[in-house]
Amino acid sequence: MTSVIEPEIGRLALGCLPAGTSHGETVQPQEVYLPRSHLKALAADALLVTGMRGAGKTFWWSALQDGDVRQLVAQTERTELNENTDVRVGFGVRPAPDEFPSLEALRSLRTTRTPREIWRTVLAWQLAKGTDHSLTALTSWEARSEFVARNAEEVDRFLQDRDDEYQWKGVVFLLLFDGLDRCAEDWAETNEMVRTLLQVALEVRSYRHLRIKVFLRSDRVADSALTDFPDASKVLATQVELTWPPHELYGLLWHHLANGRYGGIFRPYLFEDWRPVVTKDHTLYPVPRPLILDEDAQRDKFRGLAGTRMGGRSWRSKPYTWILDHLADAHHRISARSFLAALREAALHTADKYPDHACCLHHASIAYGVRQASRIRITEMQEDHPWIHQAMSALRGVSVPTRFVEVEERWRSERTVERLSEEARLVSRHLSDGAEGIRHGLETLGVFQRLRDGRVHVPNVYRIGYGLGRHGGVMPPP
Repeated sequence: MTSVIEPEIGRLALGCLPAGTSHGETVQPQEVYLPRSHLKALAADALLVTGMRGAGKTFWWSALQDGDVRQLVAQTERTELNENTDVRVGFGVRPAPDEFPSLEALRSLRTTRTPREIWRTVLAWQLAKGTDHSLTALTSWEARSEFVARNAEEVDRFLQDRDDEYQWKGVVFLLLFDGLDRCAEDWAETNEMVRTLLQVALEVRSYRHLRIKVFLRSDRVADSALTDFPDASKVLATQVELTWPPHELYGLLWHHLANGRYGGIFRPYLFEDWRPVVTKDHTLYPVPRPLILDEDAQRDKFRGLAGTRMGGRSWRSKPYTWILDHLADAHHRISARSFLAALREAALHTADKYPDHACCLHHASIAYGVRQASRIRITEMQEDHPWIHQAMSALRGVSVPTRFVEVEERWRSERTVERLSEEARLVSRHLSDGAEGIRHGLETLGVFQRLRDGRVHVPNVYRIGYGLGRHGGVMPPP
């Protein structure tokens, strides 16, 4: 086993860590790392898959569309979805007008069709492709939705016939939905579209081999308006949350280092006994479980890359835990994309500013990488929730933890509540509660944390980016 990694090689490898697949890029089999917490999400019966931004929803939406990826995952974890699964796309982040209607097409359809008719049209269209069904002769979503609306009984028989065919073949038909925040223009209409989709997905479960899988942000599911229909509990019972415990985050790091361009150098450093999985076109080196489950082994390997201590005012902190502490939100969640981004930026910064440093990562570069990841995280949050920028920018310079009355005073002096009221379509339904409603929204999203004594705390991943201070020695409760 190699005992050390040359710093220059380590920086090159860390600098190649992926930027993520937020926009639905094609996933390569070598990029696939499957945490135990994600395994249930790949089950055909997992109707609802949720997670924070950067947790892997769009990654799995993309990965499941690739037969090679499904084959590789099935070989390593024995999942029921494999290369023979018939995977189609019902909605997603990549425009595909031949697969599903765009936002513009949906806006037009909503003038004449109900959300239920729209989603049933998408389902029927995907099942009709490759057959001689009448739907295949129709070239517009308007014509297809009219056919489905006017021929409901015929469509029901067609779904049953297709289910029988898939059962005879022993194949699962899986229809994937992602990026549903883009299926409408305001909060209420989006909720109506998503709520109806969940109802349709639940009805489809009555078939034996037809399944729908919906990828959705966690904060969406937290809105009770999304699940206020009969039997919604059955949908929530299938929900799988994509989480990243610390040991799995480091497992993800080892995976990319072992399967990346410099894998031949890193594998002997990380572990002695690697057992590759070989398919027709790819070779994957799954991370050995001891390297994931043994925290002491993880600390030791990361210490070899980043040293034993952080410098400056944080000299007592260890890089292994310091990175995690500074990337977690108020719910103690860490985005996998933020974690990789912090390490990638730290490696590039070290190569530029501290090329002669004895370790792969300099402690000042680690802090720089975390700041960059914080900025990325804030940008992503603002893309999903544009109102957050106004609410948090008004607090610049405030030191946390702080009493909520001080937050209210800032919002009052900056007219934050009034300004957000003018953009009600961008804010959750709690805005009508004024400052308390904004607080509730920020707590739901993990930006605010309410301490036991009622004060407001902001985790480092957001505090740094929004320019808030911190009172020395005060930490939120575990």
